[in-house]
Amino acid sequence: MLSAWKDILLQVLLSGVFTFQIPLLFSRCRTFGPEHGTGEQQHYRNLIVMACAVGILLCFGFSALHQGVIPINLGIVPLFAGILYGSRVSGLLLSLLYISCHQLIFGFSLFGMLMHTGLPVYPLMFLIASRFKRSKVMEKIGWLWTGLLPAMLIIVASPLLESKFGADVKTSETFVMTLLYVLLSIFNGGLLIYLMETVYERLFPDPAEILREQRAVLQQLLDMLPLGISVVDPRGHISMINEQFVKIHKKESPHLGRNDLIGRGLDGMFEGPAPKNGVKGRIHSALRGIRTSGEIIRSAGRVYSTGAFPIFDERTKGIQGAVLIVHDITELEKLRTELINVERLSMVGQMAASITHEIRNPMAVVRGFLQLMKEKSPDTLEHYYRIVMDELDRANGIISDFLSLAQNRISEKEECHLHDIIHELSPLLWADANLRGQSIELKLENHVPVLLLNAKEIKQLILNLCRNGMEAMDDKGQLTIETRMAGDVVELHVQDTGVGIPQDKLDRLFEPFFTTKSKGTGLGLALCLSIVQRHEGNISVHSEEGKGTRFSASFPVPKGLTAENG
Repeated sequence: MLSAWKDILLQVLLSGVFTFQIPLLFSRCRTFGPEHGTGEQQHYRNLIVMACAVGILLCFGFSALHQGVIPINLGIVPLFAGILYGSRVSGLLLSLLYISCHQLIFGFSLFGMLMHTGLPVYPLMFLIASRFKRSKVMEKIGWLWTGLLPAMLIIVASPLLESKFGADVKTSETFVMTLLYVLLSIFNGGLLIYLMETVYERLFPDPAEILREQRAVLQQLLDMLPLGISVVDPRGHISMINEQFVKIHKKESPHLGRNDLIGRGLDGMFEGPAPKNGVKGRIHSALRGIRTSGEIIRSAGRVYSTGAFPIFDERTKGIQGAVLIVHDITELEKLRTELINVERLSMVGQMAASITHEIRNPMAVVRGFLQLMKEKSPDTLEHYYRIVMDELDRANGIISDFLSLAQNRISEKEECHLHDIIHELSPLLWADANLRGQSIELKLENHVPVLLLNAKEIKQLILNLCRNGMEAMDDKGQLTIETRMAGDVVELHVQDTGVGIPQDKLDRLFEPFFTTKSKGTGLGLALCLSIVQRHEGNISVHSEEGKGTRFSASFPVPKGLTAENG
């Protein structure tokens, strides 16, 4: 019994080892290039047939008879594998080889040739060979089993049909061993097909599967790009887009997603004032082989830089589609416009600063002569002289503010207390408020630390904010000056009870030459902003019409300076 199992395991090894090893050797010694894929596949099938022939010879060379009647020979497995993988001619040759080996070893017998070789099943294998080649792995295993199972049953049952079994061999043990032998043969055949198909898939992967994998990788790469990319077919229909293109298009059509865009044309997408300025015309040009790049399109309030490029077939050199690249440069255009405006303002400011600086000298001469003429003129003209001199002083103040704003010089700071500056300005502010019939309230928080300030500039800041507040109030208004400690900054608040500022004008308050006053210059708050920025602080405004306005300036507390009572 043990020797029979050794013979069976040897047959299992011999029936499949060469059938599997020779194709594996082929995978290491491929001589055909990628352009000869069909030739390589035929070469691979020829090697399988050759390996099957070697397997048949080896199985017959080491075949045996159990109990003298049951043939232990699995040459039928490589035979059927060769018929299924090879051509009709090669299948016939393998069949003749198998039958010839059987007749040489076991002697010529018509019954033996028909039954011991499983010959009645051969036509079935030739019939299913064409379907086998088009099937998947598990289906191929099923097709092999369709022929292998009846063939094995015929082979092991042939001694019984010839009545060669004696009483001493008709035992349950022999029956069980025969059944296991058939099942092991079936399993061996399925394993052999599976291994050969695994090698085949590695050598000749499915082009459709390769295309799907490459497309998935390409889609991931496209989605990583910050540019909107759309690939169209020769008809101009979208075949592939990346995530950025979908995001850009959603700004114009929020209801359309990726799946909605695939397969549709570019009609209506990113069109300018005239349809010919849209991307559709550029795509049509690209499909005719014309490349365009750096074209600007303005659509739905956005600005896009576009480019369209044809896609050529490497073999035929024909155009098989086009790619559209869209870059939303709206923010870049805004930034570029702002930079141009800043450069222009800077140039104008420098010129104006030079001019106003030269104007101050003749104005000083005029004022001096006016004072001299006032002294020698009758008292009836004093009122007119005062008006002229006040206007000259106002003009000189405007020039001073403008020069302070235009120079944007570096402030020289020193350690000083914000409360000291406020106390120093208090008499001047109180006098101004009394003349207007207004009041001032100070709310100065204790333990405010010393700051690095330019006292002269901070005085100018407080005076500008306070006088703006006084001018916005009536004769019973109240101005509140408050300081607070908020984390690592000191806040200065100037609150008035005036008429307030409309919300549509709040964003422009700090722009040079913008004013809400009938006689304002628009330089006061711009100068305040410049002063706060030179102190590395921030300034903001909050206003409600009819309730008043509050300006808030914050200054950072330098590290190492301790708090002191104000």
